[in-house]
Amino acid sequence: MTETDVAADAGTPASPRRKTLLTRLAVIVVIGAVLWGGWYYFSQAGFVKTDNAYVNAETAQVTPLVAGAVRTVAAIDTQKVGKGDILVVLDDADAQVDVATAEAALRQARQRFAQARASGGSLGAQVTASAADISQAQSKLAAARADFERARQAMARRDALAGTGAVSGEEASNARAQLATARAALEQARAGVAAATANRQAAIGQLAVNKVITLGNNPEGDPDVAAAKARLDAARLGLARTVVRAPVGGIVTQRQVQVGQRVAPGTPVMQIVPVDAAYVDANLKEAQLRRVRLGQPVELTSDLYGGDVVFHGRVIGLGGGTGAAFSLIPAQNATGNWVKV
Repeated sequence: MTETDVAADAGTPASPRRKTLLTRLAVIVVIGAVLWGGWYYFSQAGFVKTDNAYVNAETAQVTPLVAGAVRTVAAIDTQKVGKGDILVVLDDADAQVDVATAEAALRQARQRFAQARASGGSLGAQVTASAADISQAQSKLAAARADFERARQAMARRDALAGTGAVSGEEASNARAQLATARAALEQARAGVAAATANRQAAIGQLAVNKVITLGNNPEGDPDVAAAKARLDAARLGLARTVVRAPVGGIVTQRQVQVGQRVAPGTPVMQIVPVDAAYVDANLKEAQLRRVRLGQPVELTSDLYGGDVVFHGRVIGLGGGTGAAFSLIPAQNATGNWVKV
C-alpha cells in the first residue's frame, strides 16, 4: 500500500461528518433568517426610527408687571410649584399709597355728584327768582321812562318860556339837572333789565348742566365717578401685581432674582418648566417622513431609564421646515440662482 492510498483511506471517514456539520450550520442559518424575517415583519416593518430626538417643553418665563424692590423670594431652583403659587413678593408701599389716593379721588367724585344733585332744587329756584327779577327790572324801567318823559317835557316848556323872561335861570338849571337825572335812571333801569335777563340765562344754563350731571340719579354713571373708579381699579391691580405668582405648574429653573434687588417690568426672574406637559422632538429623514401621519402611535425609550421602559405617545404635529432652514447659518448652494416656484 502506497502513501497515497493511506492518505485516502484516512480522509474517507471525515467527509460525512463535515457534510453533517455544514448541513446543520445551513439549517441554523436558515432558521435564524426565518426568525429574524418574522420578527422584522411583525415588529419592525412599517416603522421608522431615529436616535436624533430630545425632550422639550413650553417653558414659562416669569416676569414682574410692576417695578419694585424684591421683599421675598418664595421659590428656588428645582422646586416644584403649582399654578398660582407665590414666587416673588415686591415692596408694596408705593402701591398702597396709590390705592389710598385713588380711593380719596373716588370719594371726592361721588361727593361732587351728591352736591350737584342737591343743588338741582336751588338752581330751579334761582331760575324762578330770576324771572321775578326780570319783571321787577322791567317795572323799574317803565317808571324810569315815565320820569324821563316828564323831565323832558318840563325842560321843553321852560325852554319855550326862556325868551320871555318868565322862567328864571335857576329854574331852568334845575330842570336840566332833573332831565339828566331821569336819563341816568333810565339807562340804569335798562342795564338792570339786561342784567336780570343775563342772570336768568345763566341760571337756566347751570340748571341744564346740573341735569346732565345728575342724569339717571346714579352716581356710578357719572363720568368723573367712572374715571375715578377706573383709576382705583388700576391702583388695586398694581398692588395685586406686587405678588408674582406662577403662571403654570412645573419645576423652577434659572432663578435670577435675590431679596433686595430692584426689578423693572418685564425683567426675567425665573423660568418654570411644565414637566407634565413635556413632549419629544424627533428629527427624521425625508424618506422616513413619507410614512409619518398625524395621530400615529409612537413608542419612546430614554437613555435615562433604558430600553426596558417604553413610553407610548402619538404624533401631534410636523415641523414647518427642516433644522437647516431655521439654523443660525443655513446651508446654501455655492452656485446657481434661486428660483421661487
